[in-house]
Amino acid sequence: MESRNPFFKNKTFSEANSVDAEVIQNQGNVIDYGQTMTVSGTINKSFIMLLLLIATASVTWWMTYAGYNPMVFTIGGAIVAFVIVLISVFKPQYSSYLAPGYALFEGLFIGGISAIFEAMYPGIVIQAVSCTFVTFLVCFGLYKYEVVKVTEKFRSVVVAATLAIATYYLITWLLSMFTSFQPVHYGNSWISIGISAFVIVIAALNLFLDFDQIEKGVQERFPKYMEWYGAMGLMITLVWLYIEFLRLLSKLSSRD
Repeated sequence: MESRNPFFKNKTFSEANSVDAEVIQNQGNVIDYGQTMTVSGTINKSFIMLLLLIATASVTWWMTYAGYNPMVFTIGGAIVAFVIVLISVFKPQYSSYLAPGYALFEGLFIGGISAIFEAMYPGIVIQAVSCTFVTFLVCFGLYKYEVVKVTEKFRSVVVAATLAIATYYLITWLLSMFTSFQPVHYGNSWISIGISAFVIVIAALNLFLDFDQIEKGVQERFPKYMEWYGAMGLMITLVWLYIEFLRLLSKLSSRD
């Protein structure tokens, strides 16, 4: 059981390492450690992806406040970003191209959604960004100083909870699309707020799994392109966390 994030499946990481090792062995070359995955390299690429995401997010944000309808770019960005995620799962060797592309298209989605929430609840975006940033720092600190250790039991619980959430979201979405069913997590009831808070906790716990898998990739000396792969996986978790904070804060604001 590994991180639910598709970029941190053990199979993908293992295959990348085994293929690289086989090539080196067959050619009789000495491993060039400058061409292997590093923590600093992954962090740098994460920052690059964040800048790209912010750049395109500003496009749909500006469109909304300029009076244009951003939904085509917002929905289109989400769809293309999802397709890129699927391609990267099966072709991680192309991550150096796919990861920046994901950030660009996901930014269109994030910008549009953020602008819509901001128009409804002024100030909510900066609150959600702050909550996401603080959560990331807290989780990183707890992991770095080994306050929280990623064990097999920890992975199992987090993965099971994440899969349960994904299944619940999918089923309720389908039911609401084709029936008059109203999911319990809709609206601003205290039950709905409690569900959002629970999802945020699970999303935050996924960060520990992401940190652990990146560290394992470095220890196993995975190829350099896996830095982009790792950064992309981490970005997916942060986007999920940010969206959930937007939802929670909107529910709380609507009760005022």
